[in-house]
Amino acid sequence: MNASQKSAEIIPIDSKKVVHIPLSAYVRQTVDLYFAQLSDHEAVGLHALVISEVEKPLLESALAHSGHNQTKAAKALGLSRSTLRKKLDQYGLS
Repeated sequence: MNASQKSAEIIPIDSKKVVHIPLSAYVRQTVDLYFAQLSDHEAVGLHALVISEVEKPLLESALAHSGHNQTKAAKALGLSRSTLRKKLDQYGLS
């Protein structure tokens, strides 16, 4: 098992230790679970589903981190302020 596979395992966390598990490991684990739950059904629109499930909380966190300053949140996200505003409207966060 290589290092990236190990990071996807659920690891008991000692409250005094900081364990860094990449976000991609959580995404992979969740998508794998989604596929497992599909059984014989076909997956449709998975990309849009995953993006929307990740993007909304990302925007919420960036706004909270910036004190709800859209200019600072946009800079942190690497987006223009107008793109951030469009995304906020899209997710009903404006």
